[in-house]
Amino acid sequence: MHRLISFAAAPLLAIALLSVSANADPIKDRQAIMKDQGKTVGSITPIIKGEKPFDAAAVIAALKHLNEDAQMIDAAKLFPAGSDKGAETTASPKIWEDNAGFVAALAKYKKDAAEVAAAEPKDLESFKVAFNQVTENCAACHKAFRIKKD
Repeated sequence: MHRLISFAAAPLLAIALLSVSANADPIKDRQAIMKDQGKTVGSITPIIKGEKPFDAAAVIAALKHLNEDAQMIDAAKLFPAGSDKGAETTASPKIWEDNAGFVAALAKYKKDAAEVAAAEPKDLESFKVAFNQVTENCAACHKAFRIKKD
């Protein structure tokens, strides 16, 4: 139950953080969303690995939360020109060099996240399909548009 409440409250917190000021820091804002998504994926990965039993309520809540976070990713606001500078970011200059490709990858992720959240997987097999559909987007975007940390 606590997990469901946390998943439900997190998007509201993220929205509040993003709207705190007109001069928000796009690097910190996008990192907050990405970290939240990583935490959410991490919460359900053990189910995929067979380390935890399938829990439909937790899976559905996590997928809905991923979708809510995904829909908040606005390329123009979170990745404005010049926000690839500084030690705090791993955003690749390719985001701005191939902005159309980045925006297309982001649109695909948003579409897939919305689809899997709406599908509400009721068993492990359908969850695996949904999970892979979403996380393949993450891997592809990170490969193309993120500088790998050492």
